[in-house]
Amino acid sequence: MKNGRNLIDLATELERQAAAKKDLIVPAKMMHSETLASHHCGLVVDENVGATRYPLSELACSQLAKKLNIPFTYFKLMRDLYPELLDQNINGWLRINAPDSYMVRTLDGRARAFLSNRYRRLDNFDLAKSVMPILQQLPGARFESVELTESKLYLKVVSSKIECEVAPGDILQAGVIVSNSEVGCGTLRVEPLLYRLVCSNGLIVCDRSMRKNHAGRALVSDDESVVVYQDDTLEAEDKAIFLKVRDLVQTAVSETTFQLISEKMRKTMGIKITGNPVKVVEVLANRYALNEAECAGVLRHLVSEHHLNGYGLVNAVTGYSQEVDDYDRATEFEELGGKLLELSPSEWKHLAEAA
Repeated sequence: MKNGRNLIDLATELERQAAAKKDLIVPAKMMHSETLASHHCGLVVDENVGATRYPLSELACSQLAKKLNIPFTYFKLMRDLYPELLDQNINGWLRINAPDSYMVRTLDGRARAFLSNRYRRLDNFDLAKSVMPILQQLPGARFESVELTESKLYLKVVSSKIECEVAPGDILQAGVIVSNSEVGCGTLRVEPLLYRLVCSNGLIVCDRSMRKNHAGRALVSDDESVVVYQDDTLEAEDKAIFLKVRDLVQTAVSETTFQLISEKMRKTMGIKITGNPVKVVEVLANRYALNEAECAGVLRHLVSEHHLNGYGLVNAVTGYSQEVDDYDRATEFEELGGKLLELSPSEWKHLAEAA
């Protein structure tokens, strides 16, 4: 499993961000685009204290490009070569075609997300404060990896008291991952996690029943003012959601859930890879959009596993995740391991017999 930061560093940064962020509901006509000569896009917002410029993060730029209905690569090209024309396009859209208002999420004086006014805040600090005590109470709880990236919070916890041996000396332990995005990059998710002791691989079992969308009622301001979003606005609703998270955590790490998942893992041992391992990984890459370096890494792990079967392929994918520099992408490889567990017999056949 990919290493993250320690708990103290995580708590410190969550607390710092909670104090440093500001959320605005801005009427479209009360903001405009301004791109600097350094090719940094910014939004100028007409706040009560006067016009305030917020440089846009790359994520916020990509969200704005999506609302403009133009490819992000083209947006960046315009930003680099024709910044004035890009500003004209954005400002024309804000004046004519944009809906009434948007949520602009800021941190350290920078606009980190440009979102719908229906976006439902579920903030990382509040989530962590609520769920940490629950995770700590799990039997034999061990915080195996925690991280806060530009886009998501991750809490990955393993229980040393719930385990099984899938092969002599090969022990799996039950776990859970709680993840959340404050900036529109995914839902609040609580999902089962398998941890393989022999190699520290982590596998995430995606479960759509354990997700909470960031959508709610529209938040509006009048046409003449910007609303600064207060932290206590949705406190009661947050409490109800976080109580649900508690129940989902307990379900994810239950003996019943663990037995169901570990049995799926055990069954992959009987899926023989009879095709060319190189072609098998190519089919995998085409299906799940892996790049060339990722293909090479997965293939290397598959060969070194000495298990040319489904179990070896699953562990090749999750093993490679530990080498990926980007924590978000590394977690996607842990999720890919879980997706492989859910393949049908015909899908496994197509993958294992690739030649």
